[in-house]
Amino acid sequence: MLAALSLLALLSLPQATDTTLPPSTTQIALTAEGRGVQIYRCQQQAGGYAWTFVAPEADLADASTHQPVATHGAGPTWTSIDGSSITGKVLEKSSPDPASIPWLLLSSTPAGNPGAFAHIAYVRRSQTHGGNAPANGCDAGHANQTTRVPYTATYTFYTGQ
Repeated sequence: MLAALSLLALLSLPQATDTTLPPSTTQIALTAEGRGVQIYRCQQQAGGYAWTFVAPEADLADASTHQPVATHGAGPTWTSIDGSSITGKVLEKSSPDPASIPWLLLSSTPAGNPGAFAHIAYVRRSQTHGGNAPANGCDAGHANQTTRVPYTATYTFYTGQ
C-alpha cells in the first residue's frame, strides 16, 4: 500500500517539459544520426584566451536504414543528398548532459530548391555525446589554432507549423 501511494505521489509531480520539442502540430519527416566534429578556434578574449565555436561538420545517416542522407555545416545548414538545403536559427537550447553539446530546437528556412528538405520547418538536435570545447590548451602560444572535437547527435527534421 505504501509503495502504491509513493508511486501515485511521484506520478502527480509536475513533469519537466523538454523545450527542444517542436510544436505538437508538426510531423517527423526524417530522423538521422549525426557523426562529426564541432570546430573551435583559440581566440583572445577580454580575460585571456578561450576556445570559440566556429562550425559543425557532420555526416547524417537515416536512423533506420543507416544510409547517408545529408551533411551538416556552418550556418548552420543541412544539405540533403538530393541537393535541397535548409538553414537553421536556434529557438531553444537545453543541456541535459553538461559533458556534451546542448540539445537544440531550430526553425529552418529552405534554400528554395525542391527536394527532401523543401518543406522542413524545424530541426531538433538531441541525444548529444561529446562536442564541447576543450577545457584547456588555448593560450597565446595557440592563438588562432583550431581544434576538431568529435560528437554524435540525433537530428530530427519536422514538417508543418
